[in-house]
Amino acid sequence: MPQHTWVFDAPTGVYKNHEMSMDLRMASVEDSVFMDHTRPESDYGKGKGESITITRVSNVGEPTDSTLDENVRIPEDDFTLSTRQVTVSEIGRSIPYSSLSRDLSEFDIENPIQKKLMQQMRLTIDTKASVAFKDTQIKAHTTSGTAMTFSTGGVFGGTSNTNLTIAHLELIRDYMYDDLNADPAEGNDYVGIFRTKGIRGIKSDADYEEWQKYTDPTNKFNSEQGRWESIRLIETNHANALANVGTASVLGEGVVFGSDAVVMAEAMMPELRAATPTDFGRSKAVAWYGILEFGSVWGDSANKGEANVVHVGSL
Repeated sequence: MPQHTWVFDAPTGVYKNHEMSMDLRMASVEDSVFMDHTRPESDYGKGKGESITITRVSNVGEPTDSTLDENVRIPEDDFTLSTRQVTVSEIGRSIPYSSLSRDLSEFDIENPIQKKLMQQMRLTIDTKASVAFKDTQIKAHTTSGTAMTFSTGGVFGGTSNTNLTIAHLELIRDYMYDDLNADPAEGNDYVGIFRTKGIRGIKSDADYEEWQKYTDPTNKFNSEQGRWESIRLIETNHANALANVGTASVLGEGVVFGSDAVVMAEAMMPELRAATPTDFGRSKAVAWYGILEFGSVWGDSANKGEANVVHVGSL
């Protein structure tokens, strides 16, 4: 015979659990990686107008023969300067709430509102930076598992039909170094930022796996991207920054860039702001706000020694 007998304290009706967890669970957000690879313009800031003009120095061509003849004037070469403007704009969003919701809620709603606004701000800025990186005349699309076509008019030359492989990275590295003469971004390395699908294509390549066995076998175990052919690989899952493109979205979009590819003009660093309460303190709001823009330094040029970003994608 049981020692305790349980009985219902209400014969009819709906039984409810009124106990609520005091922990708030936050939805996760995507990674943001692009802003870390931009260069702030130190001479620009508040009170400096709506735009900054970037001055660029083009190369002086190498002569076919530099031999001089006696009593003949030394030949002259052109020294060319060009400019590009980066115009800033206001950016921001807000979340309103009432004093009643704050006073009656069991949770502190101001902290989660601020946290979510900060995450939104980070992703928004990351997307703006990615647009500047993709503002390049050099576009590349895959044509097979080992081949790709480079276009120099700022438009993709076709539709990609395969995902990235090691062979594509090798072609990009050679194009950056030999065709563009692009300076490395970090030490001796270029930097490649790709959507997860693009990185997966590289890591699933048999050549990549074979190489990692003898260099750093823990990369595969830890899901680290590593480096290949002087390209340091970085993964992002931020869909608004880099998409899955090509036939049946087969390709993970990405960019490979060299030194000083994108600048950031910042008149006001993005920050959180609390609105002045209205309606006698009943209506409240928190917003993030800033004044900035990103710009590609050589985005209008496909010349050797100037263009330094390859955008991998598809029509």
